[in-house]
Amino acid sequence: MKIDIKVPEVGESVQEAVLAQWYRRDGDMVKKDDILFLIETDKVTLEVAAEADGILKIVVPEGATIAIGTVVGTLDSDAAAAGLEIPVSAREEKKAATEAPRMERLEETYKTYETHKTYNTHETHETGGSESAEDASLQTDLSPSVRRLIAEKKLDASKITGTGPGGRITRGDVLLYLEESATAPKAVSVAQAPASKATEAPPAPDRIRSEEAVTRKPMSRIRQRIAERLLYARQNTAMLTTFNEIDMSRVQAIRARFKEAFHEKYGIPLGMMSFFIKASVAALKEIPEVNASIEDKDIVYHHYYHVCVAIGAERGLVAPVIRNADQLSFAGLERAIADYVVKIRENRLEISDLEGGTFTVSNGGIYGSLLSTPILNTPQSGILGMHKIEDRPVAIDGQVAIRPMMYVALSYDHRIVDGREAVTFLKRIKECIENPERMMIEI
Repeated sequence: MKIDIKVPEVGESVQEAVLAQWYRRDGDMVKKDDILFLIETDKVTLEVAAEADGILKIVVPEGATIAIGTVVGTLDSDAAAAGLEIPVSAREEKKAATEAPRMERLEETYKTYETHKTYNTHETHETGGSESAEDASLQTDLSPSVRRLIAEKKLDASKITGTGPGGRITRGDVLLYLEESATAPKAVSVAQAPASKATEAPPAPDRIRSEEAVTRKPMSRIRQRIAERLLYARQNTAMLTTFNEIDMSRVQAIRARFKEAFHEKYGIPLGMMSFFIKASVAALKEIPEVNASIEDKDIVYHHYYHVCVAIGAERGLVAPVIRNADQLSFAGLERAIADYVVKIRENRLEISDLEGGTFTVSNGGIYGSLLSTPILNTPQSGILGMHKIEDRPVAIDGQVAIRPMMYVALSYDHRIVDGREAVTFLKRIKECIENPERMMIEI
C-alpha cells in the first residue's frame, strides 16, 4: 500500500509553505516517526515525520513552494514489509533527474572552481583535503547527499556555515560554499606563477571592485513575514515610546536567595521574565487601554491577559503567547517560557502558539542592549522592552549609591493610549519590580 505524504495544515491563515529540506533520500527505507522533511511558512517552521514504515519516493524537490495539503512524496509500506528497497541505480537516476536543473546552473561554476585548483598546488590543504573529507563523512548530523558532495569536492565541513535546523549543513550550503570558492580570487605567489605574471602590473581599482565578493540569499518566509509586520506597524500605527529606569536590587536579592529552592521544587530556574510578566499584568489591569486593540473604528478591550514573550530563533524572532498569564504562578510562567524555547528549537511551534496575544514583553538585554524603542506587535497596542542590567550611580536619600539599574521602554499606539496613561503604566511596572514582594502577595 502506498501512503501519500502531504504538507500538513498549520493554521487557517497559512495557505502555502516552502519545502525547505528533505532529510531522507529518494528510495530510502524509513521508519514510522522518522523526520522526513522540513517546511517553512511565513510564521513557523515545522518538521514532518513519517506516518508508517515504508520506502520513500520523493515527488516534490527541495526549495519548491507548495500549497497546504500537497502530496510531496509517498511511502510504499508493502515494499517495506517485504524487505524490498529500490535499487541503488534507480535511486541515483531519480536523484540525478531531480537535481539536473540545479546542477546545470552550477556547471560553469564548478568548471571555474576546478580551473582555480590547477593554479594552486596547495588547494588540497586549503579546502581540507581528503582527510578532512573523510572526517566530514563521519559526521552523523549530515545527510547522506551532503556527505557525498563534501567528499566528492574534498571540502572541509568545518568551514561551511550551516543554515539548517540547529546549524545543520544542507546541500544548498555546500553548493553556495562552492560558488563562493569559485568566485573568490586565489592568491598566487611569485614562485608559483609563471615568470611573465611576476612582471604584470597590479589590477586596476575598477577590476578590484568588480571582484569584491558578496553573498546573496533569499529571505526566508518567516523573515519576509517579520519584515511585513514591522513595516505595517510603522506605517499604520501612531507609535510612540516612553522610558523609565528600574532599580533591580530587590529582584536580584530574591532570585539569589530562593533560586536553589525554586529549582529544586519546580525543576526550572527562576528567571527575570516572570517578574516582568507579573508586573505587566498588574499594570494592564490598571491601564486597560494598553491591553486593547483597534478594529475598524472600534476599540476592543480585552478582559484577559495573553502575554507574548519575544524569543530569538534561528530563523527569526517569534513571540509565542502565554495565555491567561494572570492566572499563572512564577513557576507556571517560567515553565511556559521554557516549553516554548524547546518547541522553537525542535521546530514544533504551532500557529496557535503565536495567535491571540494582547501585550508583548521583549528582553533585548540578553543580547547586551542598553536602550531601544521596540516596535509594536500589531494589532496589540503596547510592547514592553527590557534591557541589560548595569551598575550605575544613583541618588538615594540625598546620597550617591551604586545600584544595578535597567532602562525599560514602553512603545504604544497613541491612537488608543495617551501619554499620561503610558507613563502611569511604566511607573506601575517600576513600582512592582522595585517592590517585588507586593506582586507575590498581590497587593
